[in-house]
Amino acid sequence: MHIVVAGASGRTGREVVRHAVSLGMRVAAIVRPGTEFAAPPGVSVLRADVLADQVAELPADADVVISTLGMGSDLATPVCEPGTRNLIAAMERVGITRMVAVSAVPAYAAGLGEPWWFRIIRTLVRRRMPAVYDDIEAMERLLQASRATCRWTIVRPGYLTDGPATEYRLLAERNATTSVHRVDLAHALLDLAGDDRTVGRAYGLRRGRTRKAVAA
Repeated sequence: MHIVVAGASGRTGREVVRHAVSLGMRVAAIVRPGTEFAAPPGVSVLRADVLADQVAELPADADVVISTLGMGSDLATPVCEPGTRNLIAAMERVGITRMVAVSAVPAYAAGLGEPWWFRIIRTLVRRRMPAVYDDIEAMERLLQASRATCRWTIVRPGYLTDGPATEYRLLAERNATTSVHRVDLAHALLDLAGDDRTVGRAYGLRRGRTRKAVAA
């Protein structure tokens, strides 16, 4: 599989690149100009600002774009929606149709399998950084509206932490209520990228006893 990783210099993006290389995949990493990034051997680096009107030309033979775009240092500046919009445009220019994108639990409506105490927590988090989650919600709406040309899958992980690979569980059309390691998120993104059954669906991601690429 040939993948393009947007946000490759971020903590999740680096894990996706590292794991993809370990699996023998071809990897192109999109990195913002001026950002320090130590590319593993064999990884091609595309220096581009996804918030600019034109993203650098993507490799036409890529199978999927994995977007790990997230909040920047300026929490008031949208990143996910405009960045994803430009990525989709760049994909369309070269004929790439598949995208897997990282979202977040607080950006989505409550009630998808959540216990009452988690609904309180998510509301407080949402109120603390409304601009961030407005941006992520706008990204999800953009993907859903582009279904005719973009074969998307959305992943909404619980709170992200650092740590070794463990086990994870994907919850179809449900919200996650536990934290999850970034390395496990990276593994899940790559699992989903190669599974066409997940196109047009959103998944919560949480710690779990059994690793599953797709969970009902």
